[in-house]
Amino acid sequence: MVAVIVGTHGKFSQEIVRSSEMIFGKQENVGVVTFEPGEGADGLVQKYTEVMKGLDCTQGVLFMVDLFGGSPFNAASRIAVNNENMDIVTGVSLPMLLEVYGSRSFLSVSELVETAKNAAKDAVKSFKSSVEDNEEEEL
Repeated sequence: MVAVIVGTHGKFSQEIVRSSEMIFGKQENVGVVTFEPGEGADGLVQKYTEVMKGLDCTQGVLFMVDLFGGSPFNAASRIAVNNENMDIVTGVSLPMLLEVYGSRSFLSVSELVETAKNAAKDAVKSFKSSVEDNEEEEL
């Protein structure tokens, strides 16, 4: 099973994983990394490294971070750049996490990246547009 590490600014990573487990149940092989005020990139790399020690990374690691180019992304990229079976997805969201949880036991890291990206796209909806689409389907 691919290991998942959620890294974000502040405690968002802890809370989104907690919320995801309310829906999908407690998850194995998932870690979180927080980036707090006053911390630097080297400290984040160390945090990721420590979290990885507690996970089974033999099938690969998917880092799920909040912002492309942000400190959690930059620190994860310093690790992933030299590891073929690791990748990073930005814009972590609850729908992304749930889709990844449901697929990570049988998909590769690269396939999980696509799964996460598609989940994010599919999750963005407008209430009024959805109502209009449903009305058109009924006609």
